[in-house]
Amino acid sequence: MTITDLRTHVDQTLSRLASPDSARSLSESFVAPRSSVAERLEQGRQLRKKVARADHAAFEPRGDWADPVDILERQNRTRVQKLVPVRYARMLASPFAYLRGSAAVMAADLASTPASGLAVAACGDMHVSNFGVFASAERNLVFAINDFDEVHPGPWEWDLKRLAASAAVAVRFRGGDKPAAERAARATVCSYRRRMRRYAGMGHLQVWYARIDERAVLDVLTPRAGKVARQVMDKARQKNHVAVLEKLTEQVDGEPRIIEDVPLIVRETHTDAGTPARVALDRVLRSYAASLGLDRRVLLARYRIVDVVRKVVGVGSVGTACWVVMLQGVDGDDPLFLQVKEAQASVLAPYVVHDFPFANQGQRVVVGQRLTQGSPDIFLGWGEADGKDLYVRQLADMKGGIKFTEGDDRDLDGFVEYCGLCGWALALAHAKSGDPAMIAGYCGRGAALDEAIGKFAMAYLKQTERDHDALAAARRSGRIRVASEHIAG
Repeated sequence: MTITDLRTHVDQTLSRLASPDSARSLSESFVAPRSSVAERLEQGRQLRKKVARADHAAFEPRGDWADPVDILERQNRTRVQKLVPVRYARMLASPFAYLRGSAAVMAADLASTPASGLAVAACGDMHVSNFGVFASAERNLVFAINDFDEVHPGPWEWDLKRLAASAAVAVRFRGGDKPAAERAARATVCSYRRRMRRYAGMGHLQVWYARIDERAVLDVLTPRAGKVARQVMDKARQKNHVAVLEKLTEQVDGEPRIIEDVPLIVRETHTDAGTPARVALDRVLRSYAASLGLDRRVLLARYRIVDVVRKVVGVGSVGTACWVVMLQGVDGDDPLFLQVKEAQASVLAPYVVHDFPFANQGQRVVVGQRLTQGSPDIFLGWGEADGKDLYVRQLADMKGGIKFTEGDDRDLDGFVEYCGLCGWALALAHAKSGDPAMIAGYCGRGAALDEAIGKFAMAYLKQTERDHDALAAARRSGRIRVASEHIAG
């Protein structure tokens, strides 16, 4: 099978697709109450009698019976086995990298912590690296959550605690001391609490249309932090599909081809299940296109397939199926890169009652993002092939984010400001899917919740360091195989 055969076959498939999009009802857990804002604020405040805000400081260290490596190994059973050592290598880079890749471990820990009983579409994998700027459908830059692989109905506290803990771990990763780590965690919660109070007083449509745009970001930052933010946003503007074309491709027989970097970027002829890539891609695009509106299907059908590769991405996602599809529109200056990612069950699913009413896990990811973010990516959709649930999004579309360097303790004050932005973005996501008035009523106007979750974050910082050490010990004993640093990337 040649790439010409593959793209011709799929191009013909795309042009035939015209099935209507289906609609599914949302979970009943997100139906808005009919009581007034004042009544809902009071209802939230009354929930403190059930779970006091000070209770959120509690975290009991796990005993020997709860081995984090066991949880990771169970996750790995459904992943591409030859890539599991890459996942471990990336997680072993630092306690911060470990935290990023161990959402399943922390979900199990959070399940035993107090919760007020208010549900939102929880991200499930909140950490300070899961935010950035990207283009809205109107081509404006917005600051928001990046990835939604684990999104699932769940307690709002779980997202906030994981985010605050990640802020503390990140400060230590950058060389900051413990007081600075706790300050970052508390700033995250404080920003979340204050922004939620503002959203509580807004109308439903106001919240739905709300965005944290470029102007809003710069307005809340000090001049020094604002300078860094401008640099990130300027780079994001340059990060379009044409830039990706120049960076990731080379010319072969007059056509662009994605450059291989084995084993991280590989041009496969078959899937891991043995299905020819042509057949699998045909199935994916058929079901994916059906998830789009007619206008997006028409737009997609104007592009032709040029190349397809498998790509290893992220930390926690390593080992799940991920493909990059390169398409071409008008001549050579109209590329489109789509990322096709496998969606497995959310790490939150075993610990909550409510669920999204979808059989396809890719649809769960897409609906979760649309519910909390308004779906700025016009090509966001889902599909299935080879027994795997998948979702599709653009690989690069004016995206940018903060990169953290180990031992770099410069401008920790600026990082605390960044943590506040993350808390704001999380509050907006929760306000869109949950009841902001009840959450705000529970959080209150004082610093009680900030202090409690700040203490939790410091306790979980210690747990993360212990778990990272446990993974390193598993490597030394030969229990797990770890890829070389060069391959891990």
